[in-house]
Amino acid sequence: MTDLLDLPRKLYTIAEYIALGETNTGYTELVDGRLLLTPTPGVDHAFATSELMSQLHDQVPPELAVVHAVDIDLELSAPDRPGNSRRPDVVVFRRDALKRDLLCAQDVLVAIEIATADSSRLDRRAKHLEYADAGIPNYWIVDITEPVSLVECHLAGDFGYQDRDAVTGEFTTDMPFPVVLRLDRLL
Repeated sequence: MTDLLDLPRKLYTIAEYIALGETNTGYTELVDGRLLLTPTPGVDHAFATSELMSQLHDQVPPELAVVHAVDIDLELSAPDRPGNSRRPDVVVFRRDALKRDLLCAQDVLVAIEIATADSSRLDRRAKHLEYADAGIPNYWIVDITEPVSLVECHLAGDFGYQDRDAVTGEFTTDMPFPVVLRLDRLL
């Protein structure tokens, strides 16, 4: 495991970031080449993630896969330039990408973030812009403050994401595949 305090202070490319491996405190993301330390989520966040994964598992078509907390190269810069890698709470991606060492934005159909009081601004603003810039077609923001809600965001060309109104209770969509989520089961 890597100790963040021992790392050189520099801007990292995606390849350099991946070579660092796991850290000994929480996990990291890479933003414009800078390491961003993110603390381990709380029990409520972990439960919501697990329940969401469980609900998605049987509804995802066979050509797709669902995982949690995996690094994604947002492909916002050239390989030799400072990179951007985020780790959404849940990711639905093309199953054929399992052959790669790292998921790329082009593999992702849905990035899902579980928003808490501590992460809401990051999830609703910074990641909203970054995932849109990366071309991820669907971004779902699940807010686990009661009542649990989901905001469905669809890529609208050069305009970024078009956000739908927050849904509580049951979330149903056909994009990018038919799915029904019971949001009240996430707490």
